[in-house]
Formats: sequence, structure tokens, C-alpha cells
Amino acid sequence: MLFMVIERFKNGEALPIYQRYREKGRMMPGGLAYVDSWVEPDFGRCFQLMECEDPQLLAQWTSHWQDLVDFEIVPVVTSQVATAAMAAQL
Repeated sequence: MLFMVIERFKNGEALPIYQRYREKGRMMPGGLAYVDSWVEPDFGRCFQLMECEDPQLLAQWTSHWQDLVDFEIVPVVTSQVATAAMAAQL
């Protein structure tokens, strides 16, 4: 399953997040895979695409960051999957 993780940096402060990442890495549990990410130019938010079969792994991962980041986690599918699902209705 794919998840779009929208991170809002608390107090608009990205530096503490990058410092922790440099020191400790992503701190992801086994079974959770990082796919890619994008950051707003003003460092207000980060959008990460993550993949796992057990959504509880996301809770384990975000627990390491919740003091610095507010998370919104949205299950997503690829455009190819969405197109195939809609094709049956067209």
C-alpha cells in the first residue's frame, strides 16, 4: 500500500528536522519503505511517499518525529491503478 505523508514542520522550523535526520536517519521500522519526497521551497511542508503493508508501521515511524512534525497520512494509489479502476465504469 502507498501512503502520501504530509509533514507540517512545527513552528515552521525545518532545521531541527534536518539535524535529527543527519544524526539518526529516517528511523523507519523494517517493512516500511521510503519511495520519494518533495519539500516546499519555503520549507513549510514535506510530502513523502511511503510504502508498507501494515499501516501500524507508519505510527511507529512517526512517533520518532511527532515532537517536530505534525503528520497527515493519506492512502493513495497510482494513476495507473486509478485509471484501471475507472475504466470498468466508462
